[in-house]
Amino acid sequence: MVSLGCPKALVDSERILTKLRADGYAMSPDYENADVVLVNTCGFLDSAKEESLEAIGEAIAENGRVIVTGCMGNEAEVIRARFPDVLAVTGPHQYEAVVGAVHDAAPMPPSAFLNLVPERDLKLTPRHYSYLKISEGCNHRCSFCIIPSIRGDLVSRRPDAILREAEKLVAAGTRELLVISQDTSAYGLDLKHQSWPWKGEPVRAHMTDLARELGKLGAWVRLHYVYPYPHVDQVIPLMAEGLILPYLDIPFQHAAPSVLKAMKRPANDAKVLERLRAWRAIAPDIAVRSSFVVGFPGETEADFQYLLDWLDEAQLDRVGAFRFEPVEGAAANALPGAVPEEVKEERYARLMEKTAAISAAKQQAKIGRTLDVIIDVVDDEGGATGRSKADAPEIDGEVHLRDAQGLAQGDIVRVEIEDADEHDLFGVPLNA
Repeated sequence: MVSLGCPKALVDSERILTKLRADGYAMSPDYENADVVLVNTCGFLDSAKEESLEAIGEAIAENGRVIVTGCMGNEAEVIRARFPDVLAVTGPHQYEAVVGAVHDAAPMPPSAFLNLVPERDLKLTPRHYSYLKISEGCNHRCSFCIIPSIRGDLVSRRPDAILREAEKLVAAGTRELLVISQDTSAYGLDLKHQSWPWKGEPVRAHMTDLARELGKLGAWVRLHYVYPYPHVDQVIPLMAEGLILPYLDIPFQHAAPSVLKAMKRPANDAKVLERLRAWRAIAPDIAVRSSFVVGFPGETEADFQYLLDWLDEAQLDRVGAFRFEPVEGAAANALPGAVPEEVKEERYARLMEKTAAISAAKQQAKIGRTLDVIIDVVDDEGGATGRSKADAPEIDGEVHLRDAQGLAQGDIVRVEIEDADEHDLFGVPLNA
């Protein structure tokens, strides 16, 4: 299995492999010994599509028997035009179709033991953290995005099903649950926020209720892809109570009203700043991460300076940035005022310089503090690497520890912070 793209695609890969393992298949660690290769593709940006096509090409060259699935599976004609020998092409979260294609390509011999359900789902992440997908699709129609045309409108899972999965994950060793979807704040909207029984009590299909119940399971709970709807204010007290991590991943994308309007995004930047201040008053340690697009069609130098000034005010903890890239099928492609590539690069560099300085100052302020850290990696020389509550795996910073003998992956320990750079912290675990 070659799995590309976002954590939501990773969850799809885990589900496919879990079903295949239940059917008696085993994963191969390399191309050479595989009967068939699955490539789970990403189709969000043209650069991601090219990466997916390169991965398919490599699998064809190394093995020859390839099944393609995922977001780029909606462009089967493009894939087949370049690789006519692929065995099958399916779209995103079409689990049954993928499994059926594997059955056709590499039939299993009949056996009385092959349909036994595995003890727990197969995971592609380390045992101590798990992605928990609560919905599919998105109701937004942002002009730069084609996700709704790929994955459809919002379809939420029932809260009792989510909580049952989360409970099993925690029982199997998960210490951190990473809640993901295309739009976590909209969870349950399509279900009209109905309630389902859980542990003898009704639980609404609503982000706040779900977060509260997840927080009772004893694991860290981290919310991703949160749009700043008004009801997001209701989850901040849950952070203050310690039920969920003081962390929000909010894709603001820009701050200048004219650019946000062209993106078809909410454009009340002043209100956002007020809410950030209110959130920090309730949960002072809250870490807010976001991503921004530079060089969007029509973005002027004044718009970009507006964004830089807004970032000075917002003081976000973690920031990622992307240069605008036309995506086939996106409405933004037809907008006037294309920004030259060299201007995009220059603005990207300025934004990253700005946010790095903000991050460095925030990290320096943590020196001397004692923080909870979850351990991701332990080395053979007495060191370890982990993450604070402000750090999601793969995308945020790390905490590097000395004198960490006796620690194991998944441990949550108290750490005294001794030093910091722009993104990472350095410290020593305190004796129990």
